[in-house]
Amino acid sequence: MSDATAESIRAALEAEASADERAKIQRRMTDTRTEVIGVRMGTVFDIAKANSRMPLAEVDRLLDSDAYEMRMAAVSVLDFAARAKKPDRQALYELWMRRIDRIDTWDYIDRAAPRVIGGYLLDKPRDVLFDLARSDDRWRRRTAITAAFWIIRSGDLDDPLALCEILAADSEHLVQTNVGVALREIGRIDQARLEQFLARRGADLSAHARRTACTALA
Repeated sequence: MSDATAESIRAALEAEASADERAKIQRRMTDTRTEVIGVRMGTVFDIAKANSRMPLAEVDRLLDSDAYEMRMAAVSVLDFAARAKKPDRQALYELWMRRIDRIDTWDYIDRAAPRVIGGYLLDKPRDVLFDLARSDDRWRRRTAITAAFWIIRSGDLDDPLALCEILAADSEHLVQTNVGVALREIGRIDQARLEQFLARRGADLSAHARRTACTALA
């Protein structure tokens, strides 16, 4: 167990910050209330990896922060912890789900939802993913389909396809993009099932999602 704290992670991030990087990140931020420290993502990931055994109570405290890089470090720690030899997948999953309102950008979700959520649910009922997919919140819907990436990777396609059914006509671009990715990965495993899905629901997908899915048919 690492003795890292939320404060020590903040100090490590601030030591690597630059005004140029801060400006670069701010240009792509849609929520102007979010604080930006100004640390390149590769460095954030390195700091998270070096502290991947920090107590989950401190990861929880990282998620309290309004700083973009602090929460990115938090989800990155969860992802690295999920890659460990004998991870406590239940504890990682439960922390994510308890703090899901703080995991509210596409890149937080993409960084860790496959291993932290999908990995935990590989051998469990997945009702929670269907609840998330039917949520009014776009980030919860994106979480549902992104978590399914790890399930698809295991060769289990039934629930991921059912999630794609729910989300095929989603009006949110940031949900549609990962529906397209999920369908592409399904097609790489079972092209016939992708073709059947596209024949039935392809017209409901966004053009972007449809193009992504169809790359598995090339």
